[in-house]
Amino acid sequence: MSNNKPIEAAVGGMLRERGLVLATAESCTGGLIGERVTSVAGSSDYYAGGVIAYSNAVKTALLNVDEAVLAEHGAVSIPVAEAMAAGVLAQLNADIAVSTTGIAGPAGGSEDKPVGLVYIGLDLRGQPATCRKFIFEGNRKDVQMAASQAAFEMIQHYLVSE
Repeated sequence: MSNNKPIEAAVGGMLRERGLVLATAESCTGGLIGERVTSVAGSSDYYAGGVIAYSNAVKTALLNVDEAVLAEHGAVSIPVAEAMAAGVLAQLNADIAVSTTGIAGPAGGSEDKPVGLVYIGLDLRGQPATCRKFIFEGNRKDVQMAASQAAFEMIQHYLVSE
């Protein structure tokens, strides 16, 4: 929260002030980031839209994630999160893009990739994509909400430090 505003409103205001357009590519958050963005009145000024890329087929077809990258690293990985962000940035002609891929649970985890593992990618026009790894606690909804919050915090951090 910033100035008693929800972070999605604060980030939206910063995007509007800078004339930047955001796009989202979501897997484990299932559209929650986009829902939070569009819950703010006037978000059409700075939100191009998003792709909910739950399956690998959608990641490759709509976001241009290379099948070889998926095969080598798995859907829940840094390279895939970065490729998802880069893909949605290009597809929706945005200035900044955020992506999420992870294991929200309660099943699907492994020793290497436990439930709660989420990678969040950020891509900015003209700069290489970056990614952060998180491990969130709680049930499925908790993981999804924490991931969406972390995505907004990453965008906010970029906009503040820009």
